Amino acid sequence: MNKQIWTLRGLNFSYYATTAVLLPFLPIYFEGKGYSSSQIGLLMMIGPFVTIFAQPIWGYLSDRYQTLKTIIFGLWVMTVLSSIGLFETSGYTLALLFTLLLYFFMQSSVPLLDTVSIKSALQAGKSYGSIRMWGSMGFTLLALSSGYVLGALGGMNSIHYIYWSIWVLPFVLLVFLKDEKGTGERISLKALGSLFGNKPFLWFLLLIFILMVPHRMNDGLFVLYLKDLGATDSMAGWAWALAAGAEIPTFALLGRYMHRFHELALLGIVAVLYTIRWLLYGWISDPSVLMLLQATHCMTFAAFWIVSVQYVVQLVPQELQSTGQSMLSMVFLGLAGIAGGSVGGWIKDEWGGSYMYFMGAGMACIAAVLLLGTHAYYRKKKPSVLSRTNGFIVLQLFIRCRLNGFTCRRSCWSRQFFFRGFGLRRIIVGTAAVA
Repeated sequence: MNKQIWTLRGLNFSYYATTAVLLPFLPIYFEGKGYSSSQIGLLMMIGPFVTIFAQPIWGYLSDRYQTLKTIIFGLWVMTVLSSIGLFETSGYTLALLFTLLLYFFMQSSVPLLDTVSIKSALQAGKSYGSIRMWGSMGFTLLALSSGYVLGALGGMNSIHYIYWSIWVLPFVLLVFLKDEKGTGERISLKALGSLFGNKPFLWFLLLIFILMVPHRMNDGLFVLYLKDLGATDSMAGWAWALAAGAEIPTFALLGRYMHRFHELALLGIVAVLYTIRWLLYGWISDPSVLMLLQATHCMTFAAFWIVSVQYVVQLVPQELQSTGQSMLSMVFLGLAGIAGGSVGGWIKDEWGGSYMYFMGAGMACIAAVLLLGTHAYYRKKKPSVLSRTNGFIVLQLFIRCRLNGFTCRRSCWSRQFFFRGFGLRRIIVGTAAVA
């Protein structure tokens, strides 16, 4: 039994369990304080806004000082302290301040946890999805049970007791986590600046922003839309439990088969499915049916996340992996979050929730066209002959693999990248991952 892998599964389980208390029920908690939809949208997305600045910084620091465990611990401590300020104070201004701090620290730990999960999975010959699916399991369990526990404790005013209690488990498990330190030299600001000259990476982040604005809008305002249609608080918990539960088979299985397709083609299909999903959300007014439609999370968000994380691994140099994953989260959680929350809340207040989702369908459709078009463009530009320099890199990395004891028979990642004809870029990434 690999203790590191099981520790990471427990950390994903317990960390995402804490988010299961906030995502379904925090908007209802704020509504009970008398805030409007646009105010709640701002509260739910102000945290993602600060991640625009926070996540690249934490990613850079983890790459610079080659430690993930210490930074994750510090971020989680500050998350709990910020939540105390949020739940123990009153007034919209203070709620805005402490919500900002809460998400500043909490969401900055997501790409770092993903990075240590990816590195440990590569070393153990496991898939990233086999670790990440435990986060969905934790979210599902808490989203289902939190509604009943809150009812037994007297309602939304007891939300903080549940939230603080769950944080005990991730702190205990973090003690047993082996820190995944970098194997190369510490990166410099000059190396960091090279990411901003990586045109394929920057274009990919722009496409992710367009695709994810309506998704983040749904994250912050779906529960309020359900409540407007007559749903109960328990239905809100069930809706998010269905969404997280549906992710589990996707995280468990997609990693085994996604190597057969290019990531941009898969994301283009995901964008088409997102378009259909948001159209259905706008047309349907029955809260029970909308609650069941949250199960389409398995075909949309789960597929998006595992494919995007893997694609960033290919686009970004190995020594900048934490920074690259942080920039992906910055766009998804930060830029797309603040745009989705503010614009979506305004549309909901002015014209209603259905128009909010019709706008989302339009953006998803645009993203589908751009993703599939980019995939077609890259296929036409694919070089037919390996350059002399790149050939030397492949040979050098292959020798490193053999010297470190990784043969093509013993390593599933070597098999994947050397025998399935992925092309030069993936051969380099796959070989470097096991060297």
